[in-house]
Amino acid sequence: MKSAFGLSIPQTVEEACDPARMALVIYDMQVGIVRQIQDADRIVDACVQLRNAAREGGFRVFYTRHMSLPAAAAGVSQLRTAMQWQHLDDPMQVRSSFPQGSPQYQLTPELTPGADEMVFDKITMSAFAGTPLDIALRDCGIDSYVIAGIAMEVGIEPTVRHSLDLGYLPVVVTDACGAGHPAAAQRSHATLEFAGGSLTADTATLVKTMRHARS
Repeated sequence: MKSAFGLSIPQTVEEACDPARMALVIYDMQVGIVRQIQDADRIVDACVQLRNAAREGGFRVFYTRHMSLPAAAAGVSQLRTAMQWQHLDDPMQVRSSFPQGSPQYQLTPELTPGADEMVFDKITMSAFAGTPLDIALRDCGIDSYVIAGIAMEVGIEPTVRHSLDLGYLPVVVTDACGAGHPAAAQRSHATLEFAGGSLTADTATLVKTMRHARS
């Protein structure tokens, strides 16, 4: 751990892995999203391992959940995105893919939050845009976080890049981030590596490190 001007500056996963300053963020592991990923079972299992290790190590756990607004309330950017994803030319044909309370909107049962864990709904790709996540983390003194879930190329990369501008140290779990488009996900990993500021680790390393964080 480097120190300067009264600050401690973590540079490695091991240095950042302190429950007083790190949380786990599980991104959009919803029924309707998980079922779109070919290796979904592996990603669910990795997220469960990370969640269990975080609980054992005393780390705070947050979940995000994507929510689709009703078409009539969606607005210009939401309708434009929905038209692209649903391959539509007419905005009047747009349907709400993840309406609040629908079966596909729910988190996969294996990742049911505990009583001390929080779920934040969002309508954006970045988990920090328009949600209480930033305030919740800062109020707990957290300046780094581990992120896993789905999908790397759609939401996790934007979340990581946004959080870098907010001053966080993100740790991307390389084998616990699912993708609908593997080549695009590889480009996301490469972009983050090139940009710098974030760290990576695999599930086994983080599970071991988080479980022993209190000792």
